Amino acid sequence: MSVDHYENFPVASLLLPARLRRPIEAIYRFARAADDIADEGQLSASERREQLGAYYAALDTIAAGAHPAPEFAELAAIAKEWQLPLQLLRDLLDAFSQDIDKARYADHAEVLDYCRRSANPVGRLLLHLAGCSGENELRRSDAICSGLQLANFWQDIAIDWQKDRVYLPQTDLERFGIDEAQIAEARWSPAWAALLDFEIDRAEHLLRYGAPLVHALPGRLGWEIRLTVQGGLRILEKTRRVRGDVFRQRPTLGVSDWLRMGLRAPFTGLGTSSLPAGAQP
Repeated sequence: MSVDHYENFPVASLLLPARLRRPIEAIYRFARAADDIADEGQLSASERREQLGAYYAALDTIAAGAHPAPEFAELAAIAKEWQLPLQLLRDLLDAFSQDIDKARYADHAEVLDYCRRSANPVGRLLLHLAGCSGENELRRSDAICSGLQLANFWQDIAIDWQKDRVYLPQTDLERFGIDEAQIAEARWSPAWAALLDFEIDRAEHLLRYGAPLVHALPGRLGWEIRLTVQGGLRILEKTRRVRGDVFRQRPTLGVSDWLRMGLRAPFTGLGTSSLPAGAQP
């Protein structure tokens, strides 16, 4: 699958069963295009809302069994064939819409609520396609997706600042004595390193709690998710290694990282891991 955006994690890779690639690609294209409306270019806030409105309208049309605009025709066919739960796609749009107007998060619970709509629906859609949507599987999938979203947030702190967005909870900034001037100045400090360690721990707990999901997934899909989990853990590991100084050393995955992830993949989800109280998305 060709994408124009940097990807930490495999999207519809050859590891996936062939029958799942087409629906996953259709979902990904819908989500990627809608996310770009909220994030990219020079559109005004009202223009972004108007364009996202067309995506909401398309989902309503699909739900009614009618024909949407041509650019949504493939998604409509996939939704009908696979009986997609369209509310999950609406949740994604809600998160993208929120990015237009909300740039600060009071506490960790608010950030997780954003993850619930911006990331968790993707995992739930994948489980739906795989026919593996038990409560335990959904709970662990939510943990993986939220953990991946947090890993991406901490990796992209400097990039998000350029968009006037701060996903670090305001309560955590206050707790560690960090103000936004330090982010604006790209200024590292021991207190900053302690803050990032704290946030990395939270994300890692989520990923490790969710990891046993891979043993409930069939064959190649389970291996796809093993690599996805390992990708998130590796980004967190590299963020911790630079002591949170993502201003000068934004963690990314290279060839050696993918080799390391491949070696670690067979051991994904072994052992037990629980979430701290209140940490579960």
